[in-house]
Amino acid sequence: MKAVVSGTSSGIGRAIAERFLDQGIEVVGISRRNSEDLTSRPGFEQVHLDLGALDTLPAGLKELTRRHPSAEVLVLNAGRGEFGSLEEFSYARIRGLLDLNFLSHAYLARAFLPQMKRQGRGQLIFVGSEAAHRGAQKGSLYCASKFALRGFAQALREEASGSGVRITLISPAMTKTPFFDELDFSPGEDAVNYLEPEDVAAAVWLAVESRREAVVDEIRLSPLKRVVRRKKRS
Repeated sequence: MKAVVSGTSSGIGRAIAERFLDQGIEVVGISRRNSEDLTSRPGFEQVHLDLGALDTLPAGLKELTRRHPSAEVLVLNAGRGEFGSLEEFSYARIRGLLDLNFLSHAYLARAFLPQMKRQGRGQLIFVGSEAAHRGAQKGSLYCASKFALRGFAQALREEASGSGVRITLISPAMTKTPFFDELDFSPGEDAVNYLEPEDVAAAVWLAVESRREAVVDEIRLSPLKRVVRRKKRS
């Protein structure tokens, strides 16, 4: 089996790739930067693509699907967090966030879905966010991108149900990754306040190893507590 995973340079994407490799699955990792600790592992192939550059993305995806026509699993994970009042965002910044967090996933799905339908099997797994379930202050655009992704996955599930292609959405809460490095908040320091990337990878694997005739529609993951730590501005 071969899986294509986006956002493998760190965090959740890297943990998913590692879980697949541990299970003997070949992984094609998509990221702008090298996926540290993965490039030397047998069965891993690095593909450099800027998923936020939508003007050039179709050509890159066409080449990717040409080289990997037998990929059975596509994990759509890449994204970033940007938070603030709406008026703090320039028009270009709004477009960039939505392009990466939603439209790039639609492009990736569009690229691989036809060949999966022809094969009569395959699986698309979207890694979303708890932000797709409730709007949050200073998160209007981030939440909008995740709400869009969730609606897209749900509709695509109905669209693909007769083709043998399974669609799954994983919606994790705050996960301890570099996602928070540039933000002014992060999960509380106690381990009960955050998920680990491996928790999300385990949920993805649950969906993958389920019986082909069964679909894990959506999984929501949360830590035991939800303490948020505000960082001091320098």
